[in-house]
Amino acid sequence: MRDAVIVEAVRTPIGKGKPGGALAGTHPVELLAHTLKELVGRSGIDPALVDDVIGGTVDQVGEQAMNTTRWAWLSAGFPDSVPATTVDRQCGSSQQAVHFAAQGVIAGAYDVVVACGVESMSRVPMWSNVTPGADPFGPGIAARFPGGLVPQGISAELIAAKWSLSREAMDDFAAQSHRKAAAAWADGAFDTEVAPLAGLGTDESVRPTTTSQILAGLRPAFADPGYAERFPQIDWSVTAGNSSPVNDGASAVLITSSETAERLGLRPLARLHSFAVTGSDPLLMLTGVIPATERVLRRAGLDLADIDLFEVNEAFASVVLAWLQETGADPAKVNVNGGAIALGHPLGASGTRLMTTLVHAMRARGARYALQTMCEAGGLANATVLEAL
Repeated sequence: MRDAVIVEAVRTPIGKGKPGGALAGTHPVELLAHTLKELVGRSGIDPALVDDVIGGTVDQVGEQAMNTTRWAWLSAGFPDSVPATTVDRQCGSSQQAVHFAAQGVIAGAYDVVVACGVESMSRVPMWSNVTPGADPFGPGIAARFPGGLVPQGISAELIAAKWSLSREAMDDFAAQSHRKAAAAWADGAFDTEVAPLAGLGTDESVRPTTTSQILAGLRPAFADPGYAERFPQIDWSVTAGNSSPVNDGASAVLITSSETAERLGLRPLARLHSFAVTGSDPLLMLTGVIPATERVLRRAGLDLADIDLFEVNEAFASVVLAWLQETGADPAKVNVNGGAIALGHPLGASGTRLMTTLVHAMRARGARYALQTMCEAGGLANATVLEAL
């Protein structure tokens, strides 16, 4: 039976996703093109051997419209005979790209494929793809959810209320994310995965001096009288400090079979062992990581105790803390180099960013199994198990 392995993984440093951010002057096509050039260059592979390029982008409008992945591949100077497509599974778009790529390799449809992602939130702000007054949901959804759907920030508050997560616990988690990220940079943990760009060599959102006490001074980010009346259980404890920021960045992984890797002289970093994707309540929206973890472990034939490292996307501190409560995972194994609260969350790039960080951390720490999962808007989640080789 064919397998799928990651043979190279690289990302840009993550910039602040606002005017004046270090990567704000770089077109999103060029963000991804830079990453693709680094990926191919580091692997030494002939780019003409790539069967497909599958990329994730969330706000596919403006400078991120018209199949950004295709234009990034061509901008990198690679053969126009290689196809590319851009997918949208919201924040998990590039993790889903990995799934599609690996499943294609396992099925025999591909021998060599790139999975990648990009988001420039400084140039294409979140929700740019929904024009003012437009209804992206339609009358059927309005009838099914008569109270109306809610923004992600409200979902994060509902999760905090349901799992009795205090403001202090969320601020402590956020401060720890910054400490771990700063320590990882100081220790050189990111040196092998990051390709500097536009004068930026490190992740711009990391704040090494952030403390729980500083974060405690921030105001709730999503407090709203209407939602307070609808959801009286909310304590309004989600802030900009215990949520992920908006960011710019790109990331990519190169996937082949073990046989192809051997034939081409490529060194596998990890085997893509098992995959899962789940749906969950679109009001809570961000809790899909819990059933996704259960499902992927069941498919892998593994127990939680078998997993040496976890990457759980830090869209909000409440998401990861609720996941920890439900799974009983060891917090010391989770996001060991910090997470999106500190490093940043360039939406379409985050799936392959987490995977890039994870495969390098596996090698550095001698981990055998690792698990990555991400919550996604609309009540979705991807989960992947990796196995060291």
